[in-house]
Amino acid sequence: MGWFDKLKNKKDEAKGAAKEHLGQATDDEQMEREGQTDQSVSNIKQAGEKVKDAFDKD
Repeated sequence: MGWFDKLKNKKDEAKGAAKEHLGQATDDEQMEREGQTDQSVSNIKQAGEKVKDAFDKD
């Protein structure tokens, strides 16, 4: 996984967490769900990159 991909995924994860917390603070359930979804997508991307890294090392 390149450092740029790692950075982008972490940025997306942080953005999702911020969106989730803002949704909680403002009682905006849709925003909260969107933040959770953004975080989940970021985590899936990170897992995919780790799998690619594992195959590249062999």
